[in-house]
Amino acid sequence: MHVAPVGGTAVQDHVALAEIELCGELIIAASAAPERLSLESIDEVLKVAEERDSSGR
Repeated sequence: MHVAPVGGTAVQDHVALAEIELCGELIIAASAAPERLSLESIDEVLKVAEERDSSGR
C-alpha cells in the first residue's frame, strides 16, 4: 500500500475544487428551497449568466 507523503506535496486540481464548490452551493440552495429549483434558479446559483457576460457571448 502506498501512502501520500505528509507535508503539502499533493497537487491540487483547481478545476475539481471549483466543481466541488459549485456542487456545494447547489446543494445548499436546493435544501433551502421550498420546492424543486427551476432551471433559472440553478443557473443563478451556478452563476451561468455572469460567466456568459464575462466571456462575451
